[in-house]
Amino acid sequence: MTSERTVARLSLYRRFLKLMKDEGTVSVYSHQLADLIRVTSAQVRRDLMVLGYRGNPQRGYDVCLLIKGIDDFFSANEGVNVVLVGIGNVGRAMLSYFRNGKSHINVIAGFDTDPNKIDRVINNCPCYSLDKLTEIVKQNDIKTAILTVPAGEAQTIANVLAQSGINGILNFAPVRLKLSVDIFVEDVDITMHLEKVAYFASGKDKKVGGKHV
Repeated sequence: MTSERTVARLSLYRRFLKLMKDEGTVSVYSHQLADLIRVTSAQVRRDLMVLGYRGNPQRGYDVCLLIKGIDDFFSANEGVNVVLVGIGNVGRAMLSYFRNGKSHINVIAGFDTDPNKIDRVINNCPCYSLDKLTEIVKQNDIKTAILTVPAGEAQTIANVLAQSGINGILNFAPVRLKLSVDIFVEDVDITMHLEKVAYFASGKDKKVGGKHV
C-alpha cells in the first residue's frame, strides 16, 4: 500500500518536473529533485520505484517519461472528476484554480444553498441546489469532493456525500469530520498553515538552508 506521504511527494515531483519541461530540461537526477522537495536522494529513488520506473546512472531520469509515469499513477490522462460543495470565497477560488485548464482535476459541478448561486455557471462550472447533490454524484460516478462550507454544516453535508458514494473529501471546513474509516479525508487548515509561516518568519526559531533546526 502506497503511503500518504509518498503520494503527496509524487504530486510535488510532477509539479517541478513540468516546470523543468517548460524550461527545456530533458533529464533530471534524483539529487536535483531531492533538493527541490527537501528530502534525500534515496527517498526520491524509493518514491519513483512505486512507478516501476528507474533512471539511468549516467543520464538520470527522462523528464517527459517521468511526468507520464506520474500521470499514469494518478490516472491524470483521463482526468479526475470531482464536485465542490460551498461556493463562498474559498469555493470560488477553488473553482477558478481548477477551471483554468492547467490541472487534470475537473470540477464538474458546484453546490450551494444560496438562490443567487443556484442554476448559474460560476467560473465555467455549473452550480446546483444541494437537493441535487446525491443525484449528480451518483449519475457521474463521482468519488471525490471538495468541501468549503461553514463548520456547522460540514458534518451533515459530509454524511450526504458519503451516502452518495464519495470516498474522498478535501475538507476546508474548520471541523474534524466523523466518517467511516474507508473514506479518506484531507483537512486543510489555512489558519494553521499561515500561523506556522508567520511564526517562523518572525525569526523566533533558527533556520539553516530553509530548514528548521
